[in-house]
Amino acid sequence: MKLQKIVIIGNGMVGHEFIRQMLIQPSVSQFTMTTISSEPRLAYDRVQLSSFFSGTPVKKLMLTDENYYKENNVNFILNEKVIAIDKDKKRVYTTSGLCEVYDKLILATGSYPFVPPIAGNDQPHCLVYRTIEDLERIKVSAEFSKIGVVVGGGLLGLEAANALKNLGLETHVVEFAPQLMAIQLDESGSALLKRKIEALGVSIHIDKSTKDISTGTNARYRMMFTDGSHLETDMIVFSAGIRPYDELARSCALEIGERGGIAINNVCQTSDPNIYAIGECALWNKKIFGLVAPGYQMARVAVSHITGGNEQFSGADMSTKLKLLGVQVGSIGDAHGHTTGAQCYSFCDETEQVYKRLVVSGSGKKLLGAILVGDTEDYSNLLQLYLNGIDLPQSPEQLLIPSHDLNSAPVLGVDALPESAQLCTCYSVSKGDIQQAVLQGCCDMAAIKSSTSASTGCGGCSALVKQVMDSELTKQGITVNNHLCEHFSYTRQALVDIIRIQKIKTFDSLLEKYGKGLGCDICKPTVASILSSYWNEYILKKEHVGLQDTNDAFLANLQKNGSYSVVPRIPGGEITPDKLIAIGNVAKQFNLYTKITGGQRIDLFGAALHQLPEIWKQLIDAGFETGHAYGKAMRTVKSCVGTNWCRYGVQDSTSMAIAIEDRYKGLRSPHKIKMAVSGCTRECAEAQSKDIGVIATEKGWNLYVGGNGGMRPRHATLFASDLDNQTLICYIDRILMFYIRTADRLQRTSVWLENMEGGIDYLRSVVVEDKLGICDVLEQEMVDCIANYQCEWRTTLENPERLKRFRHFINSDQPDSNLIYSTERDQIKPMAIEH
Repeated sequence: MKLQKIVIIGNGMVGHEFIRQMLIQPSVSQFTMTTISSEPRLAYDRVQLSSFFSGTPVKKLMLTDENYYKENNVNFILNEKVIAIDKDKKRVYTTSGLCEVYDKLILATGSYPFVPPIAGNDQPHCLVYRTIEDLERIKVSAEFSKIGVVVGGGLLGLEAANALKNLGLETHVVEFAPQLMAIQLDESGSALLKRKIEALGVSIHIDKSTKDISTGTNARYRMMFTDGSHLETDMIVFSAGIRPYDELARSCALEIGERGGIAINNVCQTSDPNIYAIGECALWNKKIFGLVAPGYQMARVAVSHITGGNEQFSGADMSTKLKLLGVQVGSIGDAHGHTTGAQCYSFCDETEQVYKRLVVSGSGKKLLGAILVGDTEDYSNLLQLYLNGIDLPQSPEQLLIPSHDLNSAPVLGVDALPESAQLCTCYSVSKGDIQQAVLQGCCDMAAIKSSTSASTGCGGCSALVKQVMDSELTKQGITVNNHLCEHFSYTRQALVDIIRIQKIKTFDSLLEKYGKGLGCDICKPTVASILSSYWNEYILKKEHVGLQDTNDAFLANLQKNGSYSVVPRIPGGEITPDKLIAIGNVAKQFNLYTKITGGQRIDLFGAALHQLPEIWKQLIDAGFETGHAYGKAMRTVKSCVGTNWCRYGVQDSTSMAIAIEDRYKGLRSPHKIKMAVSGCTRECAEAQSKDIGVIATEKGWNLYVGGNGGMRPRHATLFASDLDNQTLICYIDRILMFYIRTADRLQRTSVWLENMEGGIDYLRSVVVEDKLGICDVLEQEMVDCIANYQCEWRTTLENPERLKRFRHFINSDQPDSNLIYSTERDQIKPMAIEH
């Protein structure tokens, strides 16, 4: 029997997926396959391309290797460009004169980066961001550059900006449109994204059209804009969108769309029935799909049609979740609300810098789209509501703000999804597929990925896939894997024990002995917190600074306009007139917004990054210390005036609050900790809403544990009554260290206590009765930790090398005069839902 010859032009992610799908077909023995690629290597993961700059070797990005193709009789030709197609003779020709005959031809040529027609765009350090070779050229250019500009503020442009920032360049983004990510985000979401990115040190220039690129005065190039302004830079990376690579199709007279793209039908055939087009080069129903998942769907459809199947392509969901320069962004469906009759709900938390928007049908029953900026935790649930047409709750705003009723069930869990719900759009893996894989013995994510390919594409479905896997394992009575992340096969609690017992002092040491890979945004800050909880070393030491999030890295809370807040510690809320005057003088000198907080401190808002050292120098000279408002740490101890002034007070609550705050200041923990001390049962300090609450009695102190404010308000639980001063402090020591040991990552004390088997009774047995025999150890760990306390700002001011991170320029103390800071003090707006 004569074998059918399939030639695939292009060996990117989609071209390789076509080959992979063909190889699993029962009829694969009836075909031969040859793939031709203009690149010097086989398919690699373009979705994870930016990790190249953080040290990921090319080998880890590869999706296949030569041995895999050889073992499966797939012929491959690399570093060779196809220049002509003869449709009549069914042949393709390459630059070196090779000729390949085909029965079926697959065009998986992808796309190329669009470079705007700007005079001077062809100079040596004007580059594009597309292939590994492009990245290597960018890396070389960065060695001779100080400033880098990315032209384009879309997904690829912001990814390129992240690459330049990681290379240590002063980074700018120039966008022609009036907002970033205009396709995925609305105006409000884009504005928040811009603020968050600028706060990370990347300058954003929107509504800018580049006229020409000429020689610069202080840098290699000068970009002149049509509005008369200019920007100087040493490197320019064009990432202003993509264009379908349809040159070959044009040359052999295949049908091309009006604005480019190879026209295909529902089975991915072009105007020539023997030629198929898949991926970013293909135009279906006048649409180009620029994500990998639709390309994979096209590959499956083409394979199905060639092998006698009946699958069809009917469009694709373009929802996406990603992290841009550390900022979480999600966009689902009709995010802009273009559907007739659509209604919109918006949620904005300006304190936490989170924006969410839901677009629902006119009936209010179906989710049409969503936007998430700053927090994408709900992305998977919302996506499933959208994809599966699941009815919304009677009040859709419940999806934006968690219910305050602790006994209420979540709006949607994985058990509520139908088996047909598609979890992985890249490989069309349903909930039922995951369930079946678990039944067949897949008990961890590695096995699930190997069996179903779920979460091996863009990775956006990994959290939901794991939830389904865990749910099925639990139903079977199998212990669920709760590893911290892919780099550490341990829980947070296990890592605490390893660090504590092995006396491990750095992330690199822990990773070398107990982990794998390079680490991630989950394990790095988690380990940083554990290290601080036990050894309390200076967090900006060389071996620790790379683990910190933005707030800890700059010892200040990042605000919505890119400025920072300054929060000096005021133990127990007690302050002298001289210190009040000092704060007032600083606020006046630097034009800072001042606010007395619920934690009885004075917060100063609106400080520029380069102003922080001078502000803190003046505050420290006046006797203040950092309040650790930027860290997952003990924040404040609120108090009333107790017996000092109040006629109802039965104990000196102010002195006790000051003593507690001075003892635990700087203590790092799984989440922030707040405390309060009330001088009588009138409870003016609201101690029962705190993680640790203390209320005076005639006989001593009542101790409360596990109260929290925020989105899940919970009253604290009475732990012990009528304690003397020494016993009170002893119990708090033990509780806090046991919390640090046993809580999950980012788990507040309220949730920790709720999830604790045995609850408050078990905690009492550990802390009071010493059931585990660890009380002496817990107390000593607390003593060791607080003995190493330091005011991190005082340490920083004494270290000239660390002060460099607060400059605009590494080699100059002068600020950047091009930066503009908002001086308006916007009215403080409460969190609200707009309908």
